[in-house]
Amino acid sequence: MDHRSEVREFLSTRRARLTPERAGLPAWSAGGHRRVPGLRREEVALLAGVSVDYYTRLERGDLSGASDSVLDALARGLQLDEAETAHLFDLARTANASPGARRPRAKTDAVRPSIQRLLDAMTDAPAILRNNYFDYVAANALGRALYSPVFGDPAPNSARFAFLDPAARDFYPEWDKNTQDLVATMRGEAGRNPFDRRLTDLVGELSTRSERFRTLWAAHNVRYHRSGVKRLHHPLVGEMELTYEAFELPADPGLTLSTYTAEPGSPSADALRMLASWAATTDLPSPRAAAPTERA
Repeated sequence: MDHRSEVREFLSTRRARLTPERAGLPAWSAGGHRRVPGLRREEVALLAGVSVDYYTRLERGDLSGASDSVLDALARGLQLDEAETAHLFDLARTANASPGARRPRAKTDAVRPSIQRLLDAMTDAPAILRNNYFDYVAANALGRALYSPVFGDPAPNSARFAFLDPAARDFYPEWDKNTQDLVATMRGEAGRNPFDRRLTDLVGELSTRSERFRTLWAAHNVRYHRSGVKRLHHPLVGEMELTYEAFELPADPGLTLSTYTAEPGSPSADALRMLASWAATTDLPSPRAAAPTERA
């Protein structure tokens, strides 16, 4: 990925979505013929308290030397949320990295036995462990049952399933929203690890094979995937509405634990119980060990 292009497209798309009215600019600023959607560069510079020339340099892809105070002011001016602000700082960190620092961060795909025991001890809630390449590297029995269409692949990967497997549209009733969230999460991951070849290869593969992915990737949206509601259409038990929580594992960089629960007494809770009974009598596949990750 070309870093200057990443910076340029991120800032220009954030500027394009912000109207003068929403930015709180005077009414006269919003009037007249505007040749560009959203704000003009000079308006962003005004909001951030920097010169037009300096902001133009930033938007052309040069974040080198930008101070934290400038980045904070820019984030406020463009009304970036938490995930977008973190992404801006990640882009600046990359711009200021020395050549010797431009290597993948150390990560691991290995699942420690204590983590697998924790997963197995969670018998009433599906639990899945994924890495930052969106591979499902471990799960408990109910997690494998819940995501059985994904685990049908010996090396289950949620991104490849969502964009390349026709079954994904049936499995995710809100496929449009789910794919938007997935790409926004991947975009943030790419910002944190811009020199990770394995992640770059995944983005390249999906860009080549999926028009939907290409369109979403070009939007440069960034989002955290920490909690929310997931709707699934399971091939065995039908529609389910589950609340998910995602937890990063500090001792295992790159691994995220996701758990799913249903509202007590709801049809989804009944469906989870049916799924647990099925899982208890079925030999469910486990994910294949992921390929070794390059270490710094």
